[in-house]
Amino acid sequence: MNDSLISSQQDDAIGPATDGMLDFEQADSRPAGTAEYKDEDIKTLDWREHIRLRPGMYIGKLGDGTYNDDGIYVLLKEVLDNSIDEYMMGFGRQITVDVTETTVTVRDYGRGVPLGKLVDVASKMNTGAKYDSKAFKKSVGLNGVGIKAVNALSDSFIIQSNRDGLMRRAEFCRGELLMQTDEEPTDEPNGTFVQFTPDNTIFRDYHYNDEFIVTLLRNYTYLNTGLAIVFNGKRFVSRNGLLDLLRANMTKEPLYPIIHLKGEDIEIAITHANQYGEEYYSFVNGQHTTQGGTHLAAFKESVSRTIKEYFGKNFEYTDIRNGMIAAVSVKVEEPVFESQTKTKLGSRDMGPEGPTIAKYISDFLKKELDNFLHKNLDTSEVLLKKIQESERERKAMAGVTKLARERAKKVNLHNSKLRDCRVHLNDPRGDEDRKLASSIFLTEGDSASGSITKIRDVETQAVFSLRGKPLNSFGLTRKVVYENEEFNLLQAALNIEDGIDGLRYNNVIIATDADVDGMHIRLLLLTFFLQFFPDLVKKGHVYVLQTPLFRVRDKNATKRSGRKSRSADGKSRKQADGEGADSGVESSTVYCYSDEERIAAIERFGANAEITRFKGLGEISPDEFKGFIGEDMRLDRVTLRKEDGVAELLEFYMGKNTSDRQNFIIDNLVVEDDSQIS
Repeated sequence: MNDSLISSQQDDAIGPATDGMLDFEQADSRPAGTAEYKDEDIKTLDWREHIRLRPGMYIGKLGDGTYNDDGIYVLLKEVLDNSIDEYMMGFGRQITVDVTETTVTVRDYGRGVPLGKLVDVASKMNTGAKYDSKAFKKSVGLNGVGIKAVNALSDSFIIQSNRDGLMRRAEFCRGELLMQTDEEPTDEPNGTFVQFTPDNTIFRDYHYNDEFIVTLLRNYTYLNTGLAIVFNGKRFVSRNGLLDLLRANMTKEPLYPIIHLKGEDIEIAITHANQYGEEYYSFVNGQHTTQGGTHLAAFKESVSRTIKEYFGKNFEYTDIRNGMIAAVSVKVEEPVFESQTKTKLGSRDMGPEGPTIAKYISDFLKKELDNFLHKNLDTSEVLLKKIQESERERKAMAGVTKLARERAKKVNLHNSKLRDCRVHLNDPRGDEDRKLASSIFLTEGDSASGSITKIRDVETQAVFSLRGKPLNSFGLTRKVVYENEEFNLLQAALNIEDGIDGLRYNNVIIATDADVDGMHIRLLLLTFFLQFFPDLVKKGHVYVLQTPLFRVRDKNATKRSGRKSRSADGKSRKQADGEGADSGVESSTVYCYSDEERIAAIERFGANAEITRFKGLGEISPDEFKGFIGEDMRLDRVTLRKEDGVAELLEFYMGKNTSDRQNFIIDNLVVEDDSQIS
C-alpha cells in the first residue's frame, strides 16, 4: 500500500481538513451536552457550607433519632466530649444535661472556655486547645471539628463561658454568628454552657429517645468514676467503673465474680457466662469504640495467651474466649481514629514516645491477671472448668463441623437460598456508608423472597430464603448449627461462625408475614440468634421488618400513572411507576400498619374506602413492596437488656412447658372477625 493511500485513509478517518490543517474542533469526540471545565467550576466552600453539604463526613449517618447511632446523638456526644475532657483533666465533677423534644442543653463546671476565644472555638475549623498535648494529654476530641459541626448543623446554637467571675455569650444560626456579648461580671460558677437545636431541614422529623441518651450517659459515668451526670433531673454516677458496666449489661449470671483490674492508663473487667460467643465493650479516652480497633485486638490476643500460659495447657484461644464477657478501656495520647465519629481505634502506640498498644496491654495482663488468678484459686478453678467444657464440646462436634463446612463451601458456590449483594460490611475497601447500609433479608418461602428479590437494591440488599419454619433451637447445643442444613447455611451466609468480627451484613432483617405463622418463624429465628450469637443482637445488628397489614384506597379517585401512595403516618412513597409523579397530587392510597391506622384511613375516605388485607408478603406486589424496603423502610431493632429477662421468656415460650403455654393461650385468646375489616 502506497503512502498516498495511507494518508487518504487517515484523513477520512479523522475528518475533513482545512488548508492542509486538521480541524480539531470537528474532531472533538466529547458526548453531546458535556459541560465545559473552567476556572469558575472550581469552588471553595467555607466551613459551614462544607459541613452542611457533607454532614456524613463529620457525624456519620443523619437519621431521625430512631436508632442510637443517628446523627442527633452524635451532636450531643460531640458537646459532651468537651465536658468529659475537662473532668479527665481534673476540673468539674458534675455535668447537667437537659433534653426536650427538640433542644439539648449541656452545662459543665470545668474551667470554662477562655473568653477571648469563645467565638473561635465554636466557629473556626481546626481551632482548639487539644493540639497541645500538655493541656489535654489524653483527650477524645483532637481535631477541633466536633463542636463546629454541631454549630453548623443546628438551627440555634448558644455557647456561654463563665470564667473567674466573668462571662461571655455567643449565639449562632446554622453556623452564622448572630450576636456576641462583651465580657460581663457573673455570679455563675466556672464552666461552659451549650444549647443547640438540630436543624430540622437536615434531621427531618427527628426526636430524641431517652433510652439511647441514658445508655450514652451511663457509659460516660462508668469510664469516669466519681463523675455525676444529671439528665433531666435524674442523677447517674458510678463508683466501680467497668465493674458496674458489666453488671448492668450482662444478661446471664457470671460463672465467677467479675475480675476487675486497673492501671494508670488501663482498666479491664473480665468474666465468663454460660453463653456462646464473645461479648466485648471497648473504650479509648472515654469514647465507646463500637467497632473495636487495635486495643480490642490486642486485648483478645493477650488475655487468651495469659490464661493459656497460666494453666500451662495447650488450649485453643477460641475455647478460652467462648462465653467471655469483658470490657477494656485505655487512655492513649493523641489517639488516631478511623473516622470523625471515633468508633474504631487505629493508633499503634500509646503515645509519641510510648510503647505499642499491644505491648502495653500484654504486659499489664501478664502481670495483673496472672497475679489475680494465682491469688484467687476458686476463680481459677471455675475458669478452668468453663474452658474444658468448651473444649469438649468443640471436639465432640469436630466431625460434624468438618462435614458441615465442606457442605456449606460446596453450596456457597451456588447457594440457591442466598441472593447476595455486591457490597458487604467486611469488605476491606469501599465506601463506609455503603458498607453500613449492607443488609440481608431473612424471608419465609419463595413467594416472599421473590417480591423482595425483584425490587431490592442489588448493591446493598441480599435475600436469604427460609424453607418454612426453622428448628426450635432452645436448649440445644451449638452442634445443631452444623447438623441443621438451614442454620449452617445461614451461619455461612452471615460469616459468623468465628464471631461477628467478620459479619458480612450490617443489618440482619427478619422479614416474615404479619400473621401467626410469621410471628412464630420470627420467634424461632430470634431464639437461634439469642442462643448462639447473642452479641449479634446486643450490638444492634438484628431487626424486624414492619410491613403493612392493610391497604386502604379511595376507589373513586382518578387512576393515573405515578399517583403517590402514603403510609398512615404521613410518609410519602412513590410507586415504582411514579418517578415523575406530581408532588401536589392528593394521596389516594394509604398503607396501614395497625388497626388504629386502618380506622383513621377509612374515616378519611369515608364510603369510598376500599380495604385490602395483606395476609402474607407474597400478596404484596413487587411495585408496592419497593416502598417498604426503600428509604421509608420501617425497622424495629431487636434489643437485649438485663431487665428484659430474656432467659425466662425463652424458657416459657420456647421450652418444654407445653401445658403452661396452652393455659396462657386460653386465658389470653383473641378471636379476629375479618368481617369487621370493611
